[in-house]
Amino acid sequence: MQSFSVQEITRYIHELFDADDILADVRVRGEVSNLTKASSGHWYFTLKDAKSQLRCVMFRSAAQFVRLDVKVGDEIVVLGRVSVYEARGEYQLYADAIEALGGVGDLHQQFEALKAKLDAEGLFDSAKKRPPPPFPGRIGIVTSPDAAAYQDILNVLSRRFPLAEVILSPSIVQGADAPAAIVAALARLHARDDIDVIIVARGGGSIEDLWCFNDETVARTIAASRRPVISGIGHEIDFTIADFVADLRAPTPSAAAELATPNQEELLLDLDRARATLNAGLSAATQEAQRALQGLARALGSNTPLRTVHSAGERLVSLAGRMERASYSSRERLGERLAAQLKALEAANPEQILARGYALVRDESGQIVRSAAQVQEDQRLQVRFHQDQINVRVEQ
Repeated sequence: MQSFSVQEITRYIHELFDADDILADVRVRGEVSNLTKASSGHWYFTLKDAKSQLRCVMFRSAAQFVRLDVKVGDEIVVLGRVSVYEARGEYQLYADAIEALGGVGDLHQQFEALKAKLDAEGLFDSAKKRPPPPFPGRIGIVTSPDAAAYQDILNVLSRRFPLAEVILSPSIVQGADAPAAIVAALARLHARDDIDVIIVARGGGSIEDLWCFNDETVARTIAASRRPVISGIGHEIDFTIADFVADLRAPTPSAAAELATPNQEELLLDLDRARATLNAGLSAATQEAQRALQGLARALGSNTPLRTVHSAGERLVSLAGRMERASYSSRERLGERLAAQLKALEAANPEQILARGYALVRDESGQIVRSAAQVQEDQRLQVRFHQDQINVRVEQ
């Protein structure tokens, strides 16, 4: 009969274990004993029931993702593979994950079932999601007043938008009584007409810790809210049913506070930019008005009554010379015409107009004032009459 070395037979048994499909992916339930959490990060423990026990090892790469506080005496379910540790000739369970007995696996199934149900009813419809108001006056918060998450939210709100008033509707956020407490807290906020946006928040934890936010009544209460609801539950990798029905999901409570408010520093920058744009526009408009006013002033200066009189005088001299060189009869006819023109000229003379009771009004720069729109309150004016003149001040 062929004989085998210890290593050979152990290797053979090892290969038999590894070839077995059931042992390659198995879920084993039992009570924890002989638990050692080594400084290296590896876990060593025994899983037992009333009649048997099974040695288990969980390497650091898997142990770091365990959220349960595993202790001796706990009833758990271990997921992994059964293989042989050749150095000792022992078979053991190499654990990849740990769940609470009857807990995480069942909770996951419940989560997926409720998620599918509410999704089919349209509670997750993105078309129904409402954005938070740009400048909330009052922010309702549903969380525990003793939680670090609440302080994180207050810190963010005081930094970003201290004008918003915080209305806390306190609630426990963990345990069997938490769903009813959360629904009651939401109802208190829904009864008010002065709430602009609601934040439902809780810090991180295991799936059991966050399970109250997977409650159907809580989900339907959030979905029925008259105001936009922002969920800030757990950490970035945590998702609850409340996240899906909320109008906006934030990865953390602090991020929820950021999504609910504008940043006052950015608002101040926007105001500065708007002020600069307005000042530039006003400056350009003022300069354009000044150029137009200067053009009008130049045009007015070239059309004064004195210039008109001077031009008429030049024409008169020319006519007089022509009359001297004309014949007697022509001179006589021209004299008659000249007399008529002199009469018309005299009638148009500003002095004659002033003699009839009219007055000539000029501003401080000597420009003629033609309408009330050209003067301002308290402006000083010069009023010229036929014989003299006076200075006046404009009153409204």
